[in-house]
Order: sequence, then C-alpha cells, then structure tokens
Amino acid sequence: MSSTPLPAATLPLPAPPVALQSLRDETLESAAPAACNLYLTAGANGLRLGVADIRRNKFVALEDYPVNPEASWAEQFQALAAEHDLLGQTNWNQVRLAVQNRHFTLLPAPLFRPGDEAAYLRLHHTVDADQESVGRYMHSSMELVSVFAAERALVRWFQATYPTGRVLHQTSALLEGIIHQSEVAAPRRLYLSLGHQEVTIVAVRDKRLEFCNVFSFATPEDLIYYTILVMQELQLNPDQDAVVVWGDLMHDSELFTILRKYIRNIRFGNRPFDLAYSYRLNDVFEYRYFELYSLHLCE
Repeated sequence: MSSTPLPAATLPLPAPPVALQSLRDETLESAAPAACNLYLTAGANGLRLGVADIRRNKFVALEDYPVNPEASWAEQFQALAAEHDLLGQTNWNQVRLAVQNRHFTLLPAPLFRPGDEAAYLRLHHTVDADQESVGRYMHSSMELVSVFAAERALVRWFQATYPTGRVLHQTSALLEGIIHQSEVAAPRRLYLSLGHQEVTIVAVRDKRLEFCNVFSFATPEDLIYYTILVMQELQLNPDQDAVVVWGDLMHDSELFTILRKYIRNIRFGNRPFDLAYSYRLNDVFEYRYFELYSLHLCE
C-alpha cells in the first residue's frame, strides 16, 4: 500500500448570513468602486459594511449581518464575499476593517517601540500566535498608538483580498469619531459605546483623551455600576455632567432606562459631523453604527 498521505479535506464554508439591514443609495450603482471607500467591522454584535463616495464625502451604503458563533469571522466574510456584489470587488479606493474585542491597549507614541507589541498586550492578554495576529494603529492627532490582537485567519483573508487595506481596532474608529466631534476648551465629558454585553467608556476634555476602557456586563445593573464608577473616578457628577451614548440599544430598552434613571444629563450621540449620508440611512437611528461611520475619519 502507498504511504503517500491523502490531501487534507477542505471544510465547506458556512452559509452566508442574511442581512439585518441593507440600505443603498441609488447613486451607488453608477459609482465606480475606485471612487469609493469600503469599510468593514467585525464583532460579537455583527459583521457590518459601509461604502462612502469620496468625491461627495457621503455614505451611500450600509449593511448589517448577524454573527454565526460556530464559525470564524474569516469564514463568515469569505462566505459572504462569495455571493456579495460589493464585498467581492477589490478595486476600491481604500478599504478599512475594524475588529472588536477586548485585546487592545493604548500607548503614548513616544514610548512605543516597534516589535514589542505582544509584550504590551501581555499585561492583560497573552497572544496565541497560532490563532491571532498583532497589529498597531497610530493616532497622529492624539500622539497615541493602539496595539491590538485580531483573528489571524481574518487578517490573512483581508490582506490577501485587499493588499493595500488597513486593519485596526474598533476602539480606534470610536476615538477618532469622538475627538472629531469634541470641542476645544470643552469640559470633561463621558462617552459610552454599547456592544454585545460590553461597553466602551471614553472621557475627553479639550479634544484630548483622558480615559478609555472596555467593561463586560451581564445585566443593566452592571452597566450602570461601571458607568458611575468611572464618573466617580473622574470626579464627574451624574446629576450635572453630560454623558453621550452610541450603540445597539433602543430608547425604551432596559439599558437606556437604567442609564437615564441614574444620570440626569444623558443623550444619544449623533453620526460623525462633516460627512453626508444618503437619505436611505434615515431608516436607522443616528446613534447606531458610529464606529463604522468613523472609519472614514481614520488614516
């Protein structure tokens, strides 16, 4: 008998997800991909896609897909790309992918040393070299470097499909969007971005980042506990100081109800300023998909 090993079987891709939201401007059909940017986000709250026409500085498409917990993000994007008319194209002007997880850290740019990324993450996350890739993103305007771990298979698929594309952490998009909206000489303000059982809390004063962290929560009581805890640490008053909220929640949800109960001056956030949005996107609340839109502000 021959001892030559049989080739490894190729596992079938999962079924492509069905869109929860699929909103497209009529002008997208006539817009060449080379005149548009493609933005992708991957996280526990969904796989999301946006297209911006760079000539008009306008978002002309938004799509949202549920996550399959039994498949990797790479497998799900590959399955979607096999049938998708936009994701399968490669001649975009720019492509950016933001990954959402808790495996990131922020460093002052002068202290960052290339090659030490895994060591910086080791303070709270041990990188699995077989399953994860380590990346970095420079926030030039804030003199910060974001170091993060991402699913290796996803990064490989993305780099093979879009060789000039950029992978970054979703927190980087959030920070760029918040700094873009904040005001010079403004007092300290707290911002919340709610995802699937986690909240990213950011504090900014005078267009400068003062605090950024991600907290996991299982109940609305957990959410308000972490929010009030951060406010106390930053000497903010829940009865007076403003809090802005983005994310996947509704006006009448338990999460927003408990936030409104304990924080007097709370409101939902807006989309990033100075960008145009197709009227088709009016079908979704402005405080949703903030990080996806904010990828347009990233370098």
